[in-house]
Amino acid sequence: MAENYPVDDMKSKELTEHVSDSNDDVVQNSDRPDRKREAPEHIRNLSHEERVQLERVLVRKIDLRLIPTLVIMYILNYLDRNNIAAARLAGLEDDLQLKGDQYQTAVSILFVGYLLMQVPSNLFLNKFGKPAIYLPSAMVVWGIISGATAGVQSYGGLIAVRFFLGFVEAAYFPGCLYFLSAWYTRKELGFRTAMLYSGSLISGAFSGLVAAGITGNMDGDHGLRAWRWLFIIEGAITVVIAAGCYFVLPNFPRTTTWLTEEEKQLAVWRLEEDIGEDDWVDSSQQTFLHGAKLAAADIKMWIMMVLLFCIVASGSVTNFFPTVVETLNYGKIQSLLLTAPPYVLAVITAFTNAWHADRTGERYFHVTLPLYVAVVAFIIAAATTATAPRYLAMMLMVPGVYTGYVVALGWISNTMPRPPAKRAAALAAINAVSNTSSIYASYMYPSSAGPRYVVAMSVNCATAAIAIIAASVLRVLLVRLNRKLDRGEHVEGAINAGQGVPGEASKRGFRFLI
Repeated sequence: MAENYPVDDMKSKELTEHVSDSNDDVVQNSDRPDRKREAPEHIRNLSHEERVQLERVLVRKIDLRLIPTLVIMYILNYLDRNNIAAARLAGLEDDLQLKGDQYQTAVSILFVGYLLMQVPSNLFLNKFGKPAIYLPSAMVVWGIISGATAGVQSYGGLIAVRFFLGFVEAAYFPGCLYFLSAWYTRKELGFRTAMLYSGSLISGAFSGLVAAGITGNMDGDHGLRAWRWLFIIEGAITVVIAAGCYFVLPNFPRTTTWLTEEEKQLAVWRLEEDIGEDDWVDSSQQTFLHGAKLAAADIKMWIMMVLLFCIVASGSVTNFFPTVVETLNYGKIQSLLLTAPPYVLAVITAFTNAWHADRTGERYFHVTLPLYVAVVAFIIAAATTATAPRYLAMMLMVPGVYTGYVVALGWISNTMPRPPAKRAAALAAINAVSNTSSIYASYMYPSSAGPRYVVAMSVNCATAAIAIIAASVLRVLLVRLNRKLDRGEHVEGAINAGQGVPGEASKRGFRFLI
């Protein structure tokens, strides 16, 4: 673990000036003692081959502990959020006597609560420093709320439950993105983000299959309609799984208990090598507002916000996917089953794309090329009523949007890696704003607009195109910033070569991934 060494006033002043050209941008701990960027002794004494082997074992150990748990949690997070789409086909709309756009409002109201809580939740998680307690606790609460949906008897009750469900679920996904960025290097993060987000894609496939089974076999059991059983069963599963997560999830590398002291030091040091600065140290070095101010002052965050907003807007079709698939004029059970293949394909393409992005270190084309496929899919869906071409379009919509989306999520942490409070705020703000599209998008899929949903598909096509433009602007900006770093000029959020950067980064300094 890197040690702290006292420095004199002049060195403190130089360090402060390096971090920012203005007092407003000074990092919270810039006036704290400088860290001597030298590897712990046992790491310095390792040969290259020994270091590679130890790091491989460490990453495998982290993967086995974190990834399966987070993916299962996210499957249930997404399932509890979107099972209302399957419940619609199982009788919810008729039983609650929803009229006009009341169903669309019930879908969109979740995202109001979801947006309000994301930034405060992530900043609190960064300050609290115990994701092993915070994330499972949020999961228990949202599981209870989801299960309570089975008891609603009116439109007003449905609206209230959906709002609070979004309010609590907001803690999970941005929290996980920040959590992963505190454990993995930038080149490892893309694939792990894809593995996390695969949870939502897997849940999309499972949702249709589970709903088909419940609708076909439990409708009327004990006097309850199938949609009520859907919420009861899925909510109960969420609470049970959350209880087990308390015993599996770690906290941050410095504070986790299932790593040896040497493994903790290596876990911390390899992140410091990657970005040129130690990451999360303790809660005293994190502030709620400071991270938000740093993120808001960075133009890169706003460009990425446009990028992610437009991708999520294009993917809003997934909130109504069973309804869209039903326009193929198959039965309800067949329609639910037909929702699964597009998600299965999306899991495969997302994994492959993210793996290749990490292997090559390239981001731009791995984000934009799938979006071109999405544009084509939306055009086909709006242009024809023939069954085969429309299902082909549905097969391409989900992979076209989400194959690049998982790489774009990792690109956020790649682009704004330090300090951790800024990264936490940026991740939460971008994820919150990007999900605002789900509020208005809910009203673009009334049953009367089927089967082509021309307005919805046209908007989705336009937002996918804008996302491509935003990614292009970001790439140009990052190329220019890297050139400034090549010339040894200061860039906020990066450390130049020769400024105490450890390891491999000392030869060239930090560079943004493009």
